[in-house]
Amino acid sequence: MAETLQATTPLPTPGEAPSANTRKMMIVLSGVAALSGLLIVGIFQLTAPYIDANREAMVEAAIFTVVPEGTQKKAYGFTENGIDPDPTGAGFGERFYAVYDDAGALRGVALEASGQGYQDVIRILYGYDGVRQIVTGMTVLESKETPGLGDKIAKDPVFLANFDALEAAVGGETDVLSHGIVVVKHGKKTNPWEIDGIAGATISSKAIGAMLEASLRAKLPRLRPHLAELEGAGS
Repeated sequence: MAETLQATTPLPTPGEAPSANTRKMMIVLSGVAALSGLLIVGIFQLTAPYIDANREAMVEAAIFTVVPEGTQKKAYGFTENGIDPDPTGAGFGERFYAVYDDAGALRGVALEASGQGYQDVIRILYGYDGVRQIVTGMTVLESKETPGLGDKIAKDPVFLANFDALEAAVGGETDVLSHGIVVVKHGKKTNPWEIDGIAGATISSKAIGAMLEASLRAKLPRLRPHLAELEGAGS
């Protein structure tokens, strides 16, 4: 006959004071929970500098990919009053990099942008040439998009070719885009400001287009008045 197993330390019934064993068990569990929390916080504090350093290294490596004619760079940060050559403390999206060639000529700037993708937030770095008024490259810094589909935004050569010379012209002296950055169905691109999307990864493709347009609309009015200043800062 099967035996019925009973808990060695029965839980107290409603209104009944917990037994000594129950109190001990609750104290132990509370201690374990507190210790686990302290360990998580401690590990986060220990690893955060390394994570930040890895992210910075990833950005540094990508700068000359999105501005391919450059060989040297200077970091800046956007401020309420303009731009600052000391971007210390500037959060993601508020930093940018002026990129120069060997002769010290400004070849473009590298800017950060982020937006919601299909799975999670996507972070990108893209290049912008203020003279030709084009995007000169784009690379994905962080993405959790679906493997085999959405993650193609980071490695599909046909998709990435969209950003080799994507038109981002401004109208007159307004510093506002003349045309929006539009993502079209794969194979349907007809205009230089359009992005040829990835078949089967429409949401991820559109996410890149949306964050790129939002970033350009927000940053070009803040950036373009300082292009002459940036041009004169090359060594």
